[in-house]
Amino acid sequence: MGYKYVVLGTGRQGLAAAYDLAVFGSADAITLLDIDPAVAAAGAERLNRLLGKKVAAAFRADASDLSTVAPHLDGATGLVSSVHYVFNLEMTKLAIAKKVHMTDFGGNTAVVRDQLALDAEAAAAGVTIVPDCGMGPGLNVSLGTYVMSLVEECDEVLIWDGGLPQQPKAPWNYESTFNLGGLTNEYDGNAFFIRDGKVTPVPCFSGYEVLEFGEPLGQLEAFVTSGGLSTSPWTFEGRLKRLENKTLRYPGHVAQFKAFSDLGLLGLDPIDVRGQKVVPRDVFHALLEPQVCRDEIKDVCVMRVKGIGRTKGRRVEAVVELVDRYDEKTGFTAMQRLTGWHGSILLIAAVNSQVRRGAVSVELSLPGRTIVTECQRRGIAITEEVKVAV
Repeated sequence: MGYKYVVLGTGRQGLAAAYDLAVFGSADAITLLDIDPAVAAAGAERLNRLLGKKVAAAFRADASDLSTVAPHLDGATGLVSSVHYVFNLEMTKLAIAKKVHMTDFGGNTAVVRDQLALDAEAAAAGVTIVPDCGMGPGLNVSLGTYVMSLVEECDEVLIWDGGLPQQPKAPWNYESTFNLGGLTNEYDGNAFFIRDGKVTPVPCFSGYEVLEFGEPLGQLEAFVTSGGLSTSPWTFEGRLKRLENKTLRYPGHVAQFKAFSDLGLLGLDPIDVRGQKVVPRDVFHALLEPQVCRDEIKDVCVMRVKGIGRTKGRRVEAVVELVDRYDEKTGFTAMQRLTGWHGSILLIAAVNSQVRRGAVSVELSLPGRTIVTECQRRGIAITEEVKVAV
């Protein structure tokens, strides 16, 4: 007997999650919901074509109106929320009320904290809620827990990750593989890291460094962006001395986008322009979106996670690397695969009682080794090396 899944928001990441649920999640039926019925219908047609059978059905639903979502959760086993993070708290409450397991793609740590505060209610309902899945936060954090398992006494975990076009084009050398609002949200404010054993705010665009990844990627810039570690700094405070996450881009990106930030174009407070109130970030989005957003993107996603500590009294350094590319067979981007599939992997695990009942943070949901195994089952290349100091 299979399961019934619901995916709310059937754009790029949601559709990839639906595909993975169909292939690996013993799905009898998948309901695709979107505020644009044409998007949902196109997603269902594509999914059924890829699978060679009719599994998906499409319906219109509006995340801001729970009455349009609720009927589709009756009798459902699991829900993936692939809508903007502002809707996830109420969606979590609805999932608990309907006794449906849920994962989402997060994007805001404050919202995630509110979701995790519903732990007792979710446990009482017999369901599992895992917020803030995806590539980063999400898979990067899972690989962080994995690298910690490779070192007996791990003191430091350093994470670098990014999604990039395979063929960068000047002047931007960047193409957005997810919502542009998510990008600018990551570029504004502070990240929270562990430094000297304590959770510490660190400003975006700081910590600049250049890393070598070999051909064809070559040298990539790394810099601080916000939200990439979700709640893990607070979870591992007192256990790790250092925990950091930086974003990877092609050279030149930091100079461009830090200039935009310094100019105030990421601001959310309205300013007066010739008597009109305008939000700088809205203007920035309107100007940038035609430059970096494409209907078809052939991308590459890369992660490097390093754990530093001691094993059997000797200093060791464990390095895990992941590289994934656009898949010609399915047409899914690497960002879709890593983001959508991390959410579906955790939902499948929740449905199969591999994650405890309640609202559970990503870093405490599944062992990193389990996530690595599931990724490799799906053809995602992950390598590891543990070096012992001589």
